[in-house]
Amino acid sequence: MTSTIAVTRWIPDEALKVLADIGEVKLSRAERPLTPDELREFVQGAAAIVGMLHDRIDGEVAEAAGPALKVVANVAVGYDNIDVPALAERGVTVTNTPGVLTDATADLAFGLILAVTRRLGEGERLLRSRTPWSFHLGFLLGSGLQDKTLGIVGLGQIGQAVARRALGFGMRIVYSGRSRAAEEVERTLGAKYVSFDELLKSADVVSLHCPLTPETRHLIDADALKTMKPGACLINTTRGPVVHEAALADALEAGEIAGAGLDVFEAEPEVEPRLLDRENVVLTPHLGSATVETRTAMAVLAAENVASVLTGGNPLTEVRP
Repeated sequence: MTSTIAVTRWIPDEALKVLADIGEVKLSRAERPLTPDELREFVQGAAAIVGMLHDRIDGEVAEAAGPALKVVANVAVGYDNIDVPALAERGVTVTNTPGVLTDATADLAFGLILAVTRRLGEGERLLRSRTPWSFHLGFLLGSGLQDKTLGIVGLGQIGQAVARRALGFGMRIVYSGRSRAAEEVERTLGAKYVSFDELLKSADVVSLHCPLTPETRHLIDADALKTMKPGACLINTTRGPVVHEAALADALEAGEIAGAGLDVFEAEPEVEPRLLDRENVVLTPHLGSATVETRTAMAVLAAENVASVLTGGNPLTEVRP
């Protein structure tokens, strides 16, 4: 009997072809995330679910899919949207897409660093508003990155890629995290392992690359923001809830930090309204992996995970409970 593969949102043709070779593809045509009720109805009878980061896939979704469900392939590195233990209890394999989006996300993170510190958004908005201007030595002055300190929270693959880019700009690297990186990584990057508190106190730019867990939710809260240097900038390209957005807005209004660059949001796609009105905040709509090459590679990896599991093989990138 042909396996049904439920795909909750558009994916590139290259990935659809991989799936079509092993089963019947059921592709959602909705141009928005499915509601929880729609998702449960959509996956009924599926042997595999290819889901996006906005799809909350838990025990109820697995129950709705039924006993045929063998694998859930998340087209993302993070998997905080999936109840991995609940699916494991039902014998369902969960996979993600690590590695393939490292460089694209690191590029975007560093783009945000430059946009915030050099006030690129302000300059672009000024021109588009047709506001009269003229060059002078004090006009839209930003901050250089040479000899400044980049604090990386979470020195995984993406954090390391951001650090490599920072070295090209003459920055020093400090990092914090649950565990220390390998000695070779520290040596290559010239990275110093410090406590989270020390990182906040010393970094001119704080860039977040930790996963979203119960421990990291609101890791950047009012106290953390007060600990940062007054001239520091905050960059978030990991998951929105790592930052308490209302506290960030308060800190920016009070002048406690100099600026912020955000690609992800606490209640995505909603954004704290006060952040939208601030000139010293750069906002992008979750574009970290948004290159043709990267998004295609992510979808193909997810499809290959499905193909491997449904044909009796081992998943390529399994998430273990």
